[in-house]
Amino acid sequence: MEHEINDDKLDKILENLPDEELIYNLAELFKVFSDSTRVRILCVLMQSDLTVGEITKSLSMTQSAISHQLRMLKQARLVKFRRDGKNLIYSLADEHVSTIFSQTLEHIME
Repeated sequence: MEHEINDDKLDKILENLPDEELIYNLAELFKVFSDSTRVRILCVLMQSDLTVGEITKSLSMTQSAISHQLRMLKQARLVKFRRDGKNLIYSLADEHVSTIFSQTLEHIME
């Protein structure tokens, strides 16, 4: 037995879909979250703004590995930095990052 297809309902759904570029950008953002090192960096930055050295020490990783991941997070606009003398202080880019991260964590813990 086939179900009846409601074309009006489908038309309305398709009208409200984001355009292809937005969908692509959303998929790219989710790819950034697919690396455990980047997730760990976001976890520590949720607690405090940190230098590369502090992130390196807290995660027991090399500075080059952390710097590489921070570059990716910065390109995805998930983190930002400010200069303090010779140091770069990294932080979450904005409250949206914290919200996305917190809600995702809450979702998987249910």
